[in-house]
Amino acid sequence: MESIWLEYAWALLILIGLEGLLSADNALVLAVIAKHLPEEQKNKAINYGILMAFAFRFVALFAISFIANVWQIQAIGAAYLLYLGLKHVIKAKFGKDNKNIHKDDEKEAAGKGFWPTVGKIALADLAFAIDSILAAVAIALGLPDSPLGNFGGMDGGQFLVVVLGGVAGLVLIKFAAAWFVQLLEKRPALETTAYAIVAWVGVKLAVVTLSHEDIGVLNHDFPHSTPWTLTFYGVLVGIALIGWFAPGNKSLTEGKS
Repeated sequence: MESIWLEYAWALLILIGLEGLLSADNALVLAVIAKHLPEEQKNKAINYGILMAFAFRFVALFAISFIANVWQIQAIGAAYLLYLGLKHVIKAKFGKDNKNIHKDDEKEAAGKGFWPTVGKIALADLAFAIDSILAAVAIALGLPDSPLGNFGGMDGGQFLVVVLGGVAGLVLIKFAAAWFVQLLEKRPALETTAYAIVAWVGVKLAVVTLSHEDIGVLNHDFPHSTPWTLTFYGVLVGIALIGWFAPGNKSLTEGKS
């Protein structure tokens, strides 16, 4: 029983860290989109953005049981997380650097009025809310059943992990996003690392989908097996360590000098 709660605690810590990085990127995107506005309007637009981020992520929590029980939604979620993560990683590796990507976003937003800018911020917030809830569900569904029974058609322990992760995302985007943004400035490789983790979480959700009783490609108990659990967390820790110790983006470093 202790090993189960240890795995739950470890999953929750990973989820909070991932939510922190996603919240930081969310805050960074808000700042970039609103940068062209006059100072007073910029602050107001960013505040609207934070409120919308809260609203979208709160609403997303009500979709937990739906995502957790419908394998078609899980499959779409897995494909989306893989697409999102790999797209960012490939673009960072072979395409434009993050600095130029954000410059492009800023140029695209420039010249637009206050409400069109708020509208673009709303779309960004919605995308991040979807990323957040899908990542949380993907991590939670791979956990073993807990003794807490079912809640909303989902194991109580898994539901609790998703809710706590979602709440952590809300808290972090309000109070800790600025710290994570500073961390990303010091270690810009962490942004790509976060999306690599998102892609790996997409693999985890794909494994859960393939082991669904209506699919049966993988054994139903495989997502909870020791070999897969060790593989998933081993690769995840490896990605995190590589991102932490990787040299910063050269063009970003030069841009600050």
